[in-house]
Amino acid sequence: MAGKLKVSTVSLAGCFGCHMSLLDIDERLLTLLERVEFDRSPITDIKHCSPCDIGLIEGGVCNAENVHVLREFRANCKVLVALGACAVNGGLPAQRNALDVGEILQMVYRTGHGLAPGSVVPDDPELPLPLNQVHPVHEVVRIDYFLPGCPPSADAIWSFLNDLIEGRAPRLGHGLLQYD
Repeated sequence: MAGKLKVSTVSLAGCFGCHMSLLDIDERLLTLLERVEFDRSPITDIKHCSPCDIGLIEGGVCNAENVHVLREFRANCKVLVALGACAVNGGLPAQRNALDVGEILQMVYRTGHGLAPGSVVPDDPELPLPLNQVHPVHEVVRIDYFLPGCPPSADAIWSFLNDLIEGRAPRLGHGLLQYD
């Protein structure tokens, strides 16, 4: 693996669509694997990030565990890329920002229709504490590059990664960024 760049990915509060777009580069993954080694990613199923050259982060930050994972990821990645709308600006998960988290938890677990009598809001120390707001990743750590889209296309991810691997500032030409 000498000479190969190490790439890691992580997903926070999102739908995993950006990772699906990464996998949608299809047979180009084989070409990519000639030039990079994947650490934490959906390809390897490694749960913790070791030092890497390029980190791709998808999803917004909605709970204490997301904050911890993101800070650990930033500490291990030379270059960190916010991948997709949720990482770039909070995306769909941030739509809850106009609501009160305490009221939502009460409605979902205590007062909503169809709940068993005596239902309680979960209070297990294993569950991450929700934040009052969903945050884009740049509000928690320094981000080097932003690749928008919901999700970004496989072609956009391919082009972006190739620019980074070649040591160029990523450039996404006409047609690579679209919002459907």
